[in-house]
Amino acid sequence: MGMPGGMEWILIALVVLLLFGGKKIPELMKGLGGGIKNFKKAVKEDDEEVVKADEIEKKEENKTSDDKPEETKNA
Repeated sequence: MGMPGGMEWILIALVVLLLFGGKKIPELMKGLGGGIKNFKKAVKEDDEEVVKADEIEKKEENKTSDDKPEETKNA
């Protein structure tokens, strides 16, 4: 099933207009926009947490490799 064409969008808009009325539609769109904004913010924060966790992990790996004394070779 593909994306709706021009006539389908018009039909969907008419059905929404009939169901909710002209006064409710701006409120619905405002709520939808706010939801999308919050979702994008949460995704961005989650990505930042992953990057920070990776940086901490790398620092810990470097710290443990620096603490190990080098083995000396007996000749």
